[in-house]
Amino acid sequence: MTRYARQTVLPQVGAAGQARLARAHVLVVGAGGLGGPVLQYLTGAGVGQITLVDGDVVAEHNLHRQPLYRMDQIGEPKARAAATVLAALNPQVQVTPLVGYLDPANAPGLVALVDVVLDCADTFAASLTLSDACRDNGVPLITASALALSGYVAGCCGPAPSLRAVFPDLPERGATCATAGVMGPVVGAVGALQAQMALAVLLGLEPSPLGRLISLDALGWRMGGFGFDAAPEPLRPLAFIGRSQIRADDLLIDLRAEAAPFSPQARHIPPEAMPDLTPPDGRRVVLACATGLRAHNAGQTLQTRWPGEIALLAVHD
Repeated sequence: MTRYARQTVLPQVGAAGQARLARAHVLVVGAGGLGGPVLQYLTGAGVGQITLVDGDVVAEHNLHRQPLYRMDQIGEPKARAAATVLAALNPQVQVTPLVGYLDPANAPGLVALVDVVLDCADTFAASLTLSDACRDNGVPLITASALALSGYVAGCCGPAPSLRAVFPDLPERGATCATAGVMGPVVGAVGALQAQMALAVLLGLEPSPLGRLISLDALGWRMGGFGFDAAPEPLRPLAFIGRSQIRADDLLIDLRAEAAPFSPQARHIPPEAMPDLTPPDGRRVVLACATGLRAHNAGQTLQTRWPGEIALLAVHD
């Protein structure tokens, strides 16, 4: 009897499927409420290698939805704290923690090394950056989001359309767990669905979860979803860049009203002033905000009246 006996007895897994999982390498971005169950279930299932990227630290106010961590780990980098817990859960799985944030400068290299990517970061910038990198490398992306009492998980890229095809238009404003709240089991349920989708992709199960979105409404006790296999890709997508990719002649615009400009060269301009902005010819415009939402929407507004190059930047202060 092995630790995987109840898994390998499934005709969809078997010894051959378990061997596929042991050879697999996945990238998990984010070790919070979504990342916790994803990491636990993938580690428990015997996925061979997990690269974990997270730049945050364990905080007490997050523990109600992040039961992966203990009180004595508060203040530790999440990536390292998670790796310690997972090593005790299953020493057969190699977990490589990378303390830092995913950005467009490091995403392509990380994505190119793995079989499946799981987006557990729950920010617009990280999700779109991962979607772009996965689309370019042909790597499946399992992305998810959870807030308050609802959430969704979607299988994108690889042979399926990208996340940009599913959500070509982003909301004007985005709530956060700090402002809208969130129930721990809701995040756990969505994270568990992410893990199941990833295992299905690695095992080659049919029907594939790629090109499917599943939604959870824990207030109305409903689950739903739809297929997006035929969703068209946007014609002029706005891409994010990393700080290291800023050019000397870029026009830097910080859209955050609540913080000082992220660079001495950045101009502080609110999003509502975008229709009146006339950038100089020949300079790329870089729009910056915290999550990428304001930058993306401001970029779309500018794009309708200015044909020049526009890039987006998510600022982690």
